[in-house]
Amino acid sequence: MQYRELGPGLKVSAIGVGCMPMIKGGNITYGQDADPDEAIKTIHRAIDMGITFFDTAQIYGPFQNEELVGEAIKGKRDGLVIASKFGFKFDGGNIVGVDGSPANAKSAVEGTLKRLGIDCLDLYYQHRVDPAVPIEETVGAMADLITEGKIKHIGLSEAGPETLRRAAAVAPISALQSEYSLWERDIEDEILPTCRELGIGFVPYSPLGRGFLTGSFRSLSELPENDWRHQDPRFQGDNFAANLSIVDVVGQIAVKHSASHAQIALAWILAQGTDIVPIPGFKRRVTMEDSARAVDVTLDADDLAKLDLAAPRGGTAGPRYGERGMRMVRL
Repeated sequence: MQYRELGPGLKVSAIGVGCMPMIKGGNITYGQDADPDEAIKTIHRAIDMGITFFDTAQIYGPFQNEELVGEAIKGKRDGLVIASKFGFKFDGGNIVGVDGSPANAKSAVEGTLKRLGIDCLDLYYQHRVDPAVPIEETVGAMADLITEGKIKHIGLSEAGPETLRRAAAVAPISALQSEYSLWERDIEDEILPTCRELGIGFVPYSPLGRGFLTGSFRSLSELPENDWRHQDPRFQGDNFAANLSIVDVVGQIAVKHSASHAQIALAWILAQGTDIVPIPGFKRRVTMEDSARAVDVTLDADDLAKLDLAAPRGGTAGPRYGERGMRMVRL
């Protein structure tokens, strides 16, 4: 495995593990239900392969995903970088809105640490920016958690350039997590340059386009009825058909390199800068092992040019979320 540095002092494997899909049932389902035993074995195998970076969140389940990750890392904590996120308010197990208040930042981390079975979180993200709470107040509370020894690094998710600048003026921001892949490149316009200006590492979620770029299905009808992607505008009707042209080019380059579609899509992201660490989501060892080998794939200038032509910024058919989801990103 290769390693990269996000913010100062935050060294992680060049590919991390998005743990969101690993729970059975839960509130966000991709494909068939996960087998928790296989999911834990997937984390163990990732650790054996040198992967150190594991991403979860309070909202996944909710709460169950942190518990599963906690069970998996028991006795294996040393050398790992465990990231989680807060930023929502709950009514029991139901998510009822965003909450970036200092009080929530401080209370949420207590539950996260307990569920993970650890005494200090390596990276703590605000999951979504709360327009009702100044980012300075949120980040100030997160900085207090560093002083208290409860977290080591501060991250933000889906924050816009101005929010990043205001946040970084309060405390060092080690990482920004936002969607980034061949079919979602808008962060290249302002957000990624702002991160680099401020020395903030970048962590792409959904780097495989929610599985679309893997070429593992060619029709929405192949996905289970409860699959979250039935709500995704890019998977609907004419959008799905139009977006397959990206998959076809990824496939051509995969053949050239004797690689999988996933390896090519991840190799493209890795080629965009050494300050970028993608976290594809896994629930099985076989897919994790395949994606981890993307670090060994080197795309040449011709490959990169073909992918750029097939998947230009703004060229993907359909928005990446529905209307409600789009109101919560890049704030």
